[in-house]
Amino acid sequence: MKFNLAFAIESLPLILSALWTTVWVTVASCAGAALLGFLWEIARRSSRPLSYVMRFVIDFIRSTPLLVQLYFLYFVLPFYGVTLPSFVVGIVGLSVYYSGYLAEVFKAGIDGIPVGQFEAAQSLGLKRLDIVAFVIAPQMLRNIAAPMGNYFVSVLKATPYLAIIAVPEMLGEAMEIASDTFRYAEPMLTVGVVFLVLAVAVAQLVRLMEMRLLKSARR
Repeated sequence: MKFNLAFAIESLPLILSALWTTVWVTVASCAGAALLGFLWEIARRSSRPLSYVMRFVIDFIRSTPLLVQLYFLYFVLPFYGVTLPSFVVGIVGLSVYYSGYLAEVFKAGIDGIPVGQFEAAQSLGLKRLDIVAFVIAPQMLRNIAAPMGNYFVSVLKATPYLAIIAVPEMLGEAMEIASDTFRYAEPMLTVGVVFLVLAVAVAQLVRLMEMRLLKSARR
């Protein structure tokens, strides 16, 4: 079967109709992953017993496949009386999975801050929460902007996994077109090109943010 460019162009509007779903699921998942990852790392540094627990939690999250976690949330939890909408499962699944990786990114970012910064903040009488919010977080963001941006791009590229739990994102629309017409090359190539454009746009946005943070640090 030859590739039909006209059919690929014809399938583009249907695939783009799911673009908004892909975008807002990605944004919500990135926010959830960043928040959870930061909380994991702060908890890991709070006390020795909790540190051991959090190390296990982070390693467990990172060592189990995303697909297994999504299947567990969507197909196993209902057997125990917990049934969640597919959108919620998708956002929670992506947030939890990438929070394990972002916790390591936050760890590297905090470790990169000189110890003298902590000691100076403590000597000024700042509370622990103020030290985290006004001393640690601004410097940490400069250190982790690039790796965190890479993981945000990974979240975007992982959204096609949500097609298996009936989230109507772009790959789901492409698969529906393919199953209706028995033509797979055109919709799959089209959705691949759309993801490429989105990933490049997000990467450029992250690069711009990184440059602004570095510029502000030099002032």
